[in-house]
Amino acid sequence: MSSKEGGTALTRRNYRLASDTDKPKSTGIVNEKLLSDYLYHVFPSTKPGPTLASLRKPLGFQDLGSHLETLLAEGAPSEEDRDQPIDGRLGPQTVVLDHTSGFEGLLFVDDDLLGVIGHSNFSSIRATTCVYKGKWVYEVLISSQGLMQIGWCTLNCHFNQEEGVGDTPDSYAYDGNRVRKWNVTTTNYGKSWAAGDIVSCMIDLDEGTITFCLNGQSLGTAFTDIKMGPGVAYFPAISLSFKESGYLPLQNPPTADLLKAHKLLGYIKTVLSTTIDIQEERLVEKDCSSWKLHGEPTVLITMAHIFNQFAPLMCKVYLVEDVLMSFLLGILEGGGSVDEHPLIQQLLDLFWLLMEDYEVNECLKQLMMSLLRAYRFSPIIPDLGFQIHYLRLTTAILHHEKSRKYLLSNTPLRVKEAGLEELIPTTWWPTRFDKEGKDEQEAKSETADERLRRRAYERGCQRLKKRIEVVEELQVQILKLLLNNKDRGTGEASRYIFLNKFRKFLQENASNRGHPTALCPPEYMLCFLHRLITAVRSYWDEGKRKAPGSISSEEAYVPPQLFYNGKVDYFDLQRLGGLLSHLKKTLKDELASKTNIIIDPAEILTTSMDDLDEDEESGAAQRPFGAAAMGGALARPSWLSSPTLGRANRFLSTAAVSLMTPRRPLAPPEKVKVRTLAVEQRTEEDIEGSHGNDGLLLGRPLEEPDQPIAEKSLLEIVDGIVMMYNLSVHQQLGKMVVVSDDVHEYAMALKDTEEKIARCPARRADILDELQKSQKVFAEKLNHLSRRLAWINATVYSKEKMLDVYWLLRVCIRTVEHTDNTGSLFAFAPEFYLNVAMNAYSALKNYFSPANSMEDLPGYDDTLTQLAAILAKHFADPRIVGTDIKDSLMQALASYVCYPQSLRAVERIPEEQRVAMMRNLLAPYEQRPWAQTNWILVRLWRGCGFGYRYTRLPHLLKTKPEDTNLPSLQKPCPSLLLQRHMAELLSMDKDMAASFLNSVLNQLNWAFSEFIGMIQEIQQAAERPERNFVDTRQLKVCATCFDLSVSLLRVLEMTVTLVPEIFLDWSRPSAELLLRRLAQLLNQVLNRVTAERNLFDRVVNLRLPGLESVDHYPILVAVTGILVQILVEGERQGISRASSVLLSDPCFQLHSIQHLLGEGGEPGGSSTSLAPSMPPVVGPLGAALAPAIPPGPGATGPADRKHFSLHAYTDYISEDEERKVEGMLAFLTEESKQAAASTAPTSEEDLCPICYAHSISAVFKPCSHKSCKACINQHLMNNKDCFFCKATITGVEDYTKPASS
Repeated sequence: MSSKEGGTALTRRNYRLASDTDKPKSTGIVNEKLLSDYLYHVFPSTKPGPTLASLRKPLGFQDLGSHLETLLAEGAPSEEDRDQPIDGRLGPQTVVLDHTSGFEGLLFVDDDLLGVIGHSNFSSIRATTCVYKGKWVYEVLISSQGLMQIGWCTLNCHFNQEEGVGDTPDSYAYDGNRVRKWNVTTTNYGKSWAAGDIVSCMIDLDEGTITFCLNGQSLGTAFTDIKMGPGVAYFPAISLSFKESGYLPLQNPPTADLLKAHKLLGYIKTVLSTTIDIQEERLVEKDCSSWKLHGEPTVLITMAHIFNQFAPLMCKVYLVEDVLMSFLLGILEGGGSVDEHPLIQQLLDLFWLLMEDYEVNECLKQLMMSLLRAYRFSPIIPDLGFQIHYLRLTTAILHHEKSRKYLLSNTPLRVKEAGLEELIPTTWWPTRFDKEGKDEQEAKSETADERLRRRAYERGCQRLKKRIEVVEELQVQILKLLLNNKDRGTGEASRYIFLNKFRKFLQENASNRGHPTALCPPEYMLCFLHRLITAVRSYWDEGKRKAPGSISSEEAYVPPQLFYNGKVDYFDLQRLGGLLSHLKKTLKDELASKTNIIIDPAEILTTSMDDLDEDEESGAAQRPFGAAAMGGALARPSWLSSPTLGRANRFLSTAAVSLMTPRRPLAPPEKVKVRTLAVEQRTEEDIEGSHGNDGLLLGRPLEEPDQPIAEKSLLEIVDGIVMMYNLSVHQQLGKMVVVSDDVHEYAMALKDTEEKIARCPARRADILDELQKSQKVFAEKLNHLSRRLAWINATVYSKEKMLDVYWLLRVCIRTVEHTDNTGSLFAFAPEFYLNVAMNAYSALKNYFSPANSMEDLPGYDDTLTQLAAILAKHFADPRIVGTDIKDSLMQALASYVCYPQSLRAVERIPEEQRVAMMRNLLAPYEQRPWAQTNWILVRLWRGCGFGYRYTRLPHLLKTKPEDTNLPSLQKPCPSLLLQRHMAELLSMDKDMAASFLNSVLNQLNWAFSEFIGMIQEIQQAAERPERNFVDTRQLKVCATCFDLSVSLLRVLEMTVTLVPEIFLDWSRPSAELLLRRLAQLLNQVLNRVTAERNLFDRVVNLRLPGLESVDHYPILVAVTGILVQILVEGERQGISRASSVLLSDPCFQLHSIQHLLGEGGEPGGSSTSLAPSMPPVVGPLGAALAPAIPPGPGATGPADRKHFSLHAYTDYISEDEERKVEGMLAFLTEESKQAAASTAPTSEEDLCPICYAHSISAVFKPCSHKSCKACINQHLMNNKDCFFCKATITGVEDYTKPASS
């Protein structure tokens, strides 16, 4: 029986037996005297009267109702007293938050109108009741530590998103976050509050004062002489910033109901501790903990009378929390395991027997919510006793099968800090750092005091960890109860109720990712994930012990069938191959041949994109027929639909998917109709399957082993765990790292301040005072942060949590491997499996160190190699169509090759996969993310190139050290093995080599041209006399183009070094053209960077923020490396060809080569007018003005600036490399002299009309236009139309000038 409306009259069960008229002399149970004694013992009267049993009026069940009502009325306030209006107060008797007109901003108010969460910049709300005289108080339970202003306001106060309680003349507030009081102006007041604290707000309208208390301790009078008089009344009010929350229990306690409930509870306790000895006709006292519901009629009827009054009271949250929860907690006070206290189970049986369904449902709901609130807001003591106590009661309640199933079915899935001084009494942080700002690992000079503090801190951390482990174990026990799949006695097992609720929880969080207000907080999700992994693995391994043929949780994976058989709903999450509807259409033949799933062609036609809207509208009329055909399957509710799901589900919802005889020669399977059900419609059979039904594993592909894995429900929960990690857990793991970074920064700041105090002269007392204030602030902040870091290390980054994330990584790797084996069906896999594999590895590598090293994990090297194989294979997998996931895979591979261990893992994958990876990397750069590809190739080369052994650029060494974990700041670790594969591929596949290098040269031309164009704009802005701005985004793009140019030059250097014949063996097609293009680009770069008084020099010397990487060294040594390879290291014929092409290029200038060694030109001649007389402001567009860049002492003037020279970089350039450059310069000097002496003048008519650098040597067919071979060959690599007439060129022939001319 249930009630949908609060005012519906509900009949109660009648438990009374026969009346006196039916049986005048007997109760039918025990004799009349013994029964009377029993009832007087259970329900004693507090009024004076006869105490002897012989003098009392006999009491039987027929009189018990009136007797009980008389007892409950004793001492209770009369109705007149309760309804009497209170002087000085206006408003309803029950005080709640005014959610109709008394608020400003976006707020989430609880159903009981007592709790509120802010969801806009600064939201305000007041209560429904005001006071105008007398003394009043209300209390607020703080549920977050953030920005809130709590106090009183009048009706004349008008709030907005910037002004709240205390910001207007007639409002007064206390802010424990900033420790201030507010009334238009603000001053220091009170103490800092924390989540779980109780703030009392007291107003005295007789004296005109307002006072606040924190946890019962007065903070002193905050305001005096407040406005009073006729028409002035004050409302309780609160203002909150985004995501802050508080509870306002404003109304008076329900005294009458509270008194009544305590009396009834006392009667219940008496019944529990009293038994009737019928043989000896006496009452016997006993320990109530051993009481059991045996069905004695006397006891049951007595309890029925009590519950007739008690049950309605247990629907009120105040009474549940104050009376029932306290009673149940008292039962567990003695300690011991939950199983040692069976009384709670017996009481819950009694509740379900004697209370109406709607009453016990409401009572359980309020009881669990009260437990969650108490768990969250109870003060933290060293042994976490309160939290453990509340978890034990929660576990005891969930042990009761019927209660557990009700709570699972009817309560939304909600996954649930304060003072740490008691837990970590002594704090500690690093105090010594090396030159780069890192913590020194060896504390050789650690003082005795520091050592004591560190050890005390470590002991506190260990104590904290042990207590947290107790709490976590209780949480795991709760989840194990919810995952019980053996309690089918009262309907569906708990696990399947939980599973459907869990899936709905995931859907709500997946569909609201853009709306953080609707999401489960990520810190809760993180804890939930770890406990769920522990519980699932426990059940998984328990199943393994019962079925030895199945796999253990260490080898767990999610079978590929779940991704395409429609049994598991993935909402609108993206698949690797695109939309599910598209995959169903394009891969229908593969589904039929590999999995025996066939799709009705008629269904495909009706789900076309053009008919989608029409189908949605007409679906309501068509589905009843389809539902009947499938045995009554209901249509999906609209809230669970989406455009993608609408199409996908119709493939499966009207018997369109069925099993049929496979195309491979096997025994024909039995035909089974399949339907896709809404989450809440699924049953145990739909999940686990039955005879002839594979459940979730329907449609096993031939490549998947025919072996039991685990209970199918566990597979779906593991799938949900992976999804949950992707939704918000990884983001939360990264967010917590900030605390460790903050400790490091504050520790360095404190150490710096202490050094300044030691150096401060005694005469400067003012400076010393300011430094000591800073020292105190830093020390207080470090105390807070070090305690918080201890908590985070115990709850987030412990070894056990690391193993959980590692297990999840291996689950994803195995799942991707199994799904990859299915061939084209790999496209059905959700993208988040690859995302979680990459993110989990990143978390293990970057978030859990240095406390826990990934290298210590079991099977670390094998896992690293497996992940390397996945990245190497799938970054260019044609089955993956999503741009975002492709970019993520490419970036993950680029990061992977930056670290020695992971690069070695790439080298350990099978040779066939390595070669395929390199082939994909060498594909033409057009139409794909070529920048990341180029970065990968550069990392494979770094450490082998000319002057390319640096980690940080020379000119950045003196700047503030960056995050050393960044991939770009890792020490060079070249891969000779992968370089060899690259050389073999380019050497053997001439067409691929030509197209690859053509694309590299094209991108280099674009990147360097863009860079030059941008620095021209920057320089023009710098030369204007007026103040102006340069967008910081433009500066970043400029620096990126420069970095791309350098990396592309390094790839060319690698190619020239490994496979010089691509440029120098002119028997290969396009070799001469590629060499000419290379020479042209190298000359352009050299001329732009080395010219006297050039643009590059001026912009570099501005040293603008954002352009730190732009410098002479990286780009000039890259160009030098290429020139050295083709002019010094090659064979004689190749060197001759290279020098001839280089010198014949019209852009070649010998002084550019001389510039590399600091020769050529006047030393100071390139720096005139480096900065204008009034330097402009360079900053973000529309941002505040930054100080102008002065040409003062820091600038390089014409007299003191030196030319760039490789000789100045002895730490980066070896002596052998210097000698090669000197030899190259001497060789080019001699060759240029000979070329100048032997060059004959050429008529202008004979020059190529495109480049005007070479003679005409080719004629186009069929249009007969002419150019040099270099121009037409370069043009034909990207375009087939003639330069001049746009006719399609069908052939190119050699051109020789006629002799007669």
